[in-house]
Amino acid sequence: MTTHPTAPFNRLLLTGAAGGLGKVLRESMRPYAHVIRLSDIADISPAVDDREEVVICDLADKQAVDKLVEGVDAILHFGGVSVERPFEEILGANICGVFHIYEAARKHGVKRVIFASSNHVIGFYQQGEILDAHSPRRPDSYYGLSKSYGEDMATFYFDRYGIETVSIRIGSSLPVPQNRRMMSTWLSFGDLTQLLERALHAPNVGHTVVYGMSDNKQVWWDNRLAAGLGYVAQDSSEVFRDQVEAQPMPAADDPARVYQGGAFCAAGPFGD
Repeated sequence: MTTHPTAPFNRLLLTGAAGGLGKVLRESMRPYAHVIRLSDIADISPAVDDREEVVICDLADKQAVDKLVEGVDAILHFGGVSVERPFEEILGANICGVFHIYEAARKHGVKRVIFASSNHVIGFYQQGEILDAHSPRRPDSYYGLSKSYGEDMATFYFDRYGIETVSIRIGSSLPVPQNRRMMSTWLSFGDLTQLLERALHAPNVGHTVVYGMSDNKQVWWDNRLAAGLGYVAQDSSEVFRDQVEAQPMPAADDPARVYQGGAFCAAGPFGD
């Protein structure tokens, strides 16, 4: 088997590997492990070499997740429903799924989880309010509620079983910011990869919450409580300001202009 000469992990698990960020991380995280085990419920392209393992897994299936986690050294948990949906659709993958991940980690002795949380756990704060990791959560959606639950799960499994987690409240990780709100929440792919590398290797993280954002000019999130990770963003949304501000200004009462969570604050209800 071909191995990376400085890889600190034998095997990393990446859930959600068929998703938008999963596809990016499949490539960018290769230097940090001899083998990356890639998992999703959706079809994933086959392993490109002997440094990849591809496993189709439903996070709602406890036995399947237990088997998925066996033999890994750390987990990048990006799997689950990534948009606002009815609660019943969120429940299996995002709520049961995160429990299954932590239970499997406990059983198989995995001591480091990186949890892809979201800015939507604090989405009902107004834009311009400055928050840190201790600010009370104000989820803006069923999706945001599921991520808030995942953060509580991380705290419990550290306090009870010593499994350490870095929960990354990802802002808007896209190639470019798409609107004015994302000028504050944007996280470049390069900065995301650096943040994951720091989260995997920083010692004594307990359960650390960090806001996933680049070095943007106007921000709402204070990351000082996660300084121990050593994360220093290299990119900024500022280079996109002219093209973003060429867009029409949203109405004064548009959630995209009012709330940190943007449109998620108005999604649903479903099934009425």
